[in-house]
Amino acid sequence: MSKIKSADEYVAKHKKWQRSLDHLRELIKRFDLVETIKWGQPTYTINNKNVLAICAFKEHFGIWFFNGALLKDPDGYLRNAQEGTTKAMRQLRFSSFEEINDEVITNFVQQAINNQKAGKEVKIDINREADIPPLLEKAFSDDKKLNSKFGELTPGRQREYAQYIADAKQEATKLSRLKKIIPMIKNGVGLNDKYQK
Repeated sequence: MSKIKSADEYVAKHKKWQRSLDHLRELIKRFDLVETIKWGQPTYTINNKNVLAICAFKEHFGIWFFNGALLKDPDGYLRNAQEGTTKAMRQLRFSSFEEINDEVITNFVQQAINNQKAGKEVKIDINREADIPPLLEKAFSDDKKLNSKFGELTPGRQREYAQYIADAKQEATKLSRLKKIIPMIKNGVGLNDKYQK
């Protein structure tokens, strides 16, 4: 799969949303932001700090605000993609061109720019230590190589694996998840590495 090198290329790739994405770009270009490509999508920065990005998916398109949790949103337009997981980012999501409200978008973009210029950012308090669930703890005591390889992973990857097991409600699900992740841990890969390419 070839890497996206420009916003024009990104828009061209998403034919279903082409008109909408072009319109969003035109709105955003009115502001003092630098358009670049990060994570394969058009991303807009100030002083090399991420402010927002345009995104397109199968059923919707929209704008990600990197510190969207700080935006004033009395009418509830912004969404948290993963409630309880995503701390800072918020998305303004649309499923048709007709849903685009220029006034709402420009208000959020201006707020995001003002916050970035003022140095306001969501402070994410990250517990560096992974909270290891009992099932994973037992697997480590049964398999010293697994324990050793887990220790070589970054703290973020350790937390992802621990959370993946802890989030399962049923014991059977916990066991099937454990079976899935053991070879991944031993290979030194993160749970979500395949999504970060």
